[in-house]
Formats: sequence, C-alpha cells, structure tokens
Amino acid sequence: MTKLISLFEAISSYVHDGDTVYTAGFTHLIPFAAGHEIIRQRKQDLVLARATPDLVYDQIVAAGCARKVIFSYMGNPGVGSLRIVRAEIEAGGLEWEEYSHFGMISRLQAGATGLPFMPMNQTGAADLERANPLIRRVTDPYSGKEVIVVPALKPDVAIVHVQRADRDGNAHLWGIIGEQKEAAFAAERVIVTTEEIVDESVIRSDPNRTLIPSFIVDAVCHVPYCAHPSYTQGYYDRDNEFYLKWDKTSETMEAVRSYLDEWVYGVKDRAEYWQKLGPEVHNRLKVEPRYSEVVNYGDY
Repeated sequence: MTKLISLFEAISSYVHDGDTVYTAGFTHLIPFAAGHEIIRQRKQDLVLARATPDLVYDQIVAAGCARKVIFSYMGNPGVGSLRIVRAEIEAGGLEWEEYSHFGMISRLQAGATGLPFMPMNQTGAADLERANPLIRRVTDPYSGKEVIVVPALKPDVAIVHVQRADRDGNAHLWGIIGEQKEAAFAAERVIVTTEEIVDESVIRSDPNRTLIPSFIVDAVCHVPYCAHPSYTQGYYDRDNEFYLKWDKTSETMEAVRSYLDEWVYGVKDRAEYWQKLGPEVHNRLKVEPRYSEVVNYGDY
C-alpha cells in the first residue's frame, strides 16, 4: 500500500493544532512548502522546534500559527536576526527555549534512542544554563565530574525534505546532512517531501544513502522545489536574493502580511508558487550536473 499522498493531505492528516513540529534540514533541504501549507491550513498553537530556524519559522510565526519556539541559533543566515520571531519573543507573545546546536541534536538523539535525556560535555554557552532551566548538570558515576544533560525531544511530527524517495517513503538524501535522521526517528509521525518519486529499485541500488526508511514514514509527498528559497543539492541553488529581500520585508508586519497574502495564501500549492516565481528566477537557480563516482556494490 503506497504512502504517497498530496502535501495538502499530509499536513491535514498528520499536523494537528497544538503539535510540536520539527522541520528538519541544515542549510539546504528545508521544507518551506510544508511550512506554507501549515500556514494555508491555519494550524494553531504549534510548538516549532528546529536547529537554526530559517525564514520558514519567521513566516509561520508571522501567520499566527505558533505559541512557542525551541531552537539553537535563530537568524536569517548570513544576514541577521529573524525579525518576526525575535520581536514576538521580546514582546512576550511567544514562548521559547534555546539550546546550543549540539544541545538540540543531543535532545533529538535522546528522543530517537528512547532515552529520557542525553549527557554532553560542557560548552562555551554557559549563559544558556541560566536562561534555560531544562539544561542541567549531573554527576558522572564513573569519573565523579559534572556533565551537562538535556531532555529528550520527541516531536509529534517531523517533516523531512529529500532528493528522492519511493512510494513507501524509503528516502535518499545527500549533500550537507543535518539532523534529518535523528528528527525522523525521534518523532511520533513523519512526513517526507521529495523532489522525485523513484522506483524501489533505485533506492535499493544505493542502500547506504537511505537515511530515512519506510517503516518510520507516515506520508511521502512529491513536492518539486519544496525547499525554495533554500536549496536542494543537485536540483537548484540557494536563492540568496530572497534571503536579503526578506530582511527588508520583515521590517514591518504590513510587508510580511502582503507577502503571505501573495505568496502563501494566494497560491494553491508549490507548483503554482514555482511558476509564479517565473523564468528569470528558475534560470538563476539552475545548477550544472556534478556526479559522484560510481560505487560498485558487487553481488548482494
């Protein structure tokens, strides 16, 4: 039985009001299309968890869908703060928890392995302990020294974008690997969005690249260009112009609402969004093929 459904159906069925939602992806493979669908469906009271929140969380918060953010480093990459999220936190309109990058990944590792918490070495981010009472210290029973511990993070739903997947949700991804695997294994429900749907034989031809297996996936959605304005390695480039423009757009809520009206509420899905971007953007974001060497798996 195929798990292939539309993104509309996946968000409607698996993202519920009040859920903790983790959109995975580091630098690239950020599932913006899923974030836009969450906004279009007007989900409410969400807890948004993510290492390095990207513009997608600025947009979801601006749309009034969230009550809390859990994060490590929050910013418009290479530009500055996420203006909307920061303003809401400073105004007291948004709950928040902050961790180091390693702290967030450690939380997911604990969730993925069924542990209640994860120990980690002390970092230079000592101020986070004062700001976040969930970051604690325990005594190492072997050395007697103190170690930092962080609680397990088990999202209600993780959304992971990949380059290709089969209809059952077995997924290949490559390029910069972030926390996709940990987030998927930690979550109660998993939505995979993918640039391509391929035959199972393609996935089986390169098993070491299958970071997300079908048995943890609830839905797989064919969503080309899902990651724009971030990028998908081998498919399209990062839209740096958009990131710069968003810094200006997010200076006022009026401009943000105008953007949401035109580019989120004003289009029905990612295909219409991509067409609306137009050929100039399409051409600017094209990438030339750059293939890896062939791997010989021999008989199996």
